[in-house]
Amino acid sequence: MIKVFYDGKCGLCSKEIRHYQAVAPEGVFEWQDVTALPQSQLEDEGLDLVQSLKHLHAKDSQGNIHIGVDAFLLIWQSLARWRWLARLVALPGLYALAAFAYRGFAKWRFQRLGHCQIASQNNQT
Repeated sequence: MIKVFYDGKCGLCSKEIRHYQAVAPEGVFEWQDVTALPQSQLEDEGLDLVQSLKHLHAKDSQGNIHIGVDAFLLIWQSLARWRWLARLVALPGLYALAAFAYRGFAKWRFQRLGHCQIASQNNQT
């Protein structure tokens, strides 16, 4: 079972996750909206709310946490029509480009969403 931790208050994130849910085979994924989970449950998973809001996280069946592009690769590898993209993005040059682009997008998205800023401020106190 792959556990996917996503920002359910982000419209774009939720839309993408709904698509994956619609095409995912039964019993492969467990979808976790980090904005709806108690802090203690996130901590039990080895996750931090702010970091989980900043980047997509996924935990594989061995308990390894994949973050950002690596989380997408894990998801895509398990979806029939997305496997080709996983193989393509995993190529060294494309992987580096995708990781760079994702980090930039994730930073921009995090900075513009109010609930992310509130979580970040609460984390500093």
